[in-house]
Amino acid sequence: MAATPENAAPLKPLHGMPLVLLTVAVAFSTFMEVLDMTIVNVAVPHIAGSLAVSPNEGTWTISSYSLASAIMQPLTGWIARRFGEVRTFVTSVLLFVIFSMFCGLATTMPMLVFGRLMQGAGSGPMVALSLTLLLSSYPKEKQGIALAMWAMTVVIAPIFGPILGGWLTDNFSWPWIFYINLPVGILAAIVTWTLLHKRETKTVKAPIDMVGLVLLVAGVGCLQFMLDNGNDHDWFASPLILTLGLIAFVCLTFLVVWEIHAKHPVIDLTLFKQRNFTVGVISLSLGMFAFFGINVVFPLWLQTTLGYTATWAGLAAAPVGVLAFLLSPIVGRNMHKVDLRLLVSWAFIVFAITTYWFSTFDSAASFGTLVVPRFVMGLAIPCFFIPLNQIYLSGLPASEIASASGLSNFFRTLGSSVSTAVMVTLWQHRGIAHHANLTEYVNPAQPGAAQYIQQLSHLGFGATQRLGYIDQIITREGYTLAVNDIFYGCAILFVILLPVLWFARPPFGSAGGGVGH
Repeated sequence: MAATPENAAPLKPLHGMPLVLLTVAVAFSTFMEVLDMTIVNVAVPHIAGSLAVSPNEGTWTISSYSLASAIMQPLTGWIARRFGEVRTFVTSVLLFVIFSMFCGLATTMPMLVFGRLMQGAGSGPMVALSLTLLLSSYPKEKQGIALAMWAMTVVIAPIFGPILGGWLTDNFSWPWIFYINLPVGILAAIVTWTLLHKRETKTVKAPIDMVGLVLLVAGVGCLQFMLDNGNDHDWFASPLILTLGLIAFVCLTFLVVWEIHAKHPVIDLTLFKQRNFTVGVISLSLGMFAFFGINVVFPLWLQTTLGYTATWAGLAAAPVGVLAFLLSPIVGRNMHKVDLRLLVSWAFIVFAITTYWFSTFDSAASFGTLVVPRFVMGLAIPCFFIPLNQIYLSGLPASEIASASGLSNFFRTLGSSVSTAVMVTLWQHRGIAHHANLTEYVNPAQPGAAQYIQQLSHLGFGATQRLGYIDQIITREGYTLAVNDIFYGCAILFVILLPVLWFARPPFGSAGGGVGH
């Protein structure tokens, strides 16, 4: 198949049924790739039990996937230029399918971890290229819809991951969380190749920047491993985590310097010369840091402190996807009528209000009480992701969309990883601090405490039982106060991000100033 020559006439956008089929194929393949980041979370105990390893070792199934995916995302632009966007996307989908099957058939933990590493590496370019292919296939006036469809799948998949993972694991067995990728992936690959193989992008046979590649793999690999495992090893008190942190810092510092001066860089850092790209990526990364932190700590608090099951914790978190799903196409269709900075500002304000709302709850909050702010938060999601994608892509030529999308996805993933590590650690430390503070009030000098202890003794509790019961209550309240602190902190971060957005420079025309070839 010949590459499209530079002087060829621009390809016309797709219309009608081919465009619908392509949108469904690309959206579902992206959905499955993002879903696989969270679907395994609830199945870790089952996987660990089945393969006779500890739950701690079971979490390698999560970290190995995110590690490989994080390394591949910034490479997307270089790979797409070297082999063509369509060919790279279809190969990525097929590798994802093959290694999903491999993961499902795994009989030992090393086999499963290898499968997850390869699944993450194979699927790394999928998310960024799915956006690039959609934008290049849609008419310019409808590219907002393409962005909306893409953002909807990327945002909703992590929310539904734990629910679907829990249901499949409880009703079938854990390998089915991988097997469900097969029919979706195969159909997506066939449809995409059939519709787009004659629309392949121009390829450039540039030499491989081996120094940049080694620095990227070592730097990002060590950073991701450190973030995934730091909490279990007490962070920098562990020589392993300290060593990984130092290697990551040195490699990534040298990577930035090297890539700026490299003749054929593996990552195009010149994109940061574009003000809108820089502002968009900063807003997306820090916004994702706060948003993901909420989504990590909330179900964790429900399960470990309030006694929710994995399924019910998932159901409590899920309502955030309802309005996001319904409003995304509307926002996408009407985005060109509004200043995008206003839309994202509205999103940050809604996030700040609902997050602050969460910070006021106590441990007696009912399921219905918890669901309402999650539902309202859905108002903000389409106004956050869709316009920000348009902001960082505005003004970029079509040839740079894959690189820009890959790099921004890397920072989005990094924001999520850093958020998980920081928020969980912070929550645990604040929980211990609150526990210590509350314990000071349990003494005979406090009338309320003395009365409560007396009531417990009347109920037949022994001295040890009374102290044990009170300690349970203090622990529950301590971790609830800690989760309130996290939500309050995230609300403040959303407010701080508001002025950052306004450094972006309008106009925000169709992505790429005419991505549609």
